[in-house]
Amino acid sequence: MNEGEIWYVKFTGEGHEYSGRRPALVIQSNKQLKSTTVITVMPLTSNINNRTVDYIFVGKSSQNNLFQDSLIKVYYIESFDKSRFNKKIGNLEPTILFEVKTYLQKHFGI
Repeated sequence: MNEGEIWYVKFTGEGHEYSGRRPALVIQSNKQLKSTTVITVMPLTSNINNRTVDYIFVGKSSQNNLFQDSLIKVYYIESFDKSRFNKKIGNLEPTILFEVKTYLQKHFGI
């Protein structure tokens, strides 16, 4: 597993949190991935009509292997045990991963 990969992840949320199996982007650095079994992700949604100012658009491509154009739901940062990761879907394009990293600086004020 590597930073920038998109995986199917089992979410078990409550209230307004996501639940069920859905695509998620691994946002944890490769260095940190080697030292833990808990992986930090952002979920993706194919509901691109519900976009907010910070959500990041990802067009489907042969690199990311998404079935549809999607949005990265940047406000929903979560960490899960590796056992919740079902299958790798693809890799996020480097330019979009850069957008995610830029957003994370804004999100955490760093």
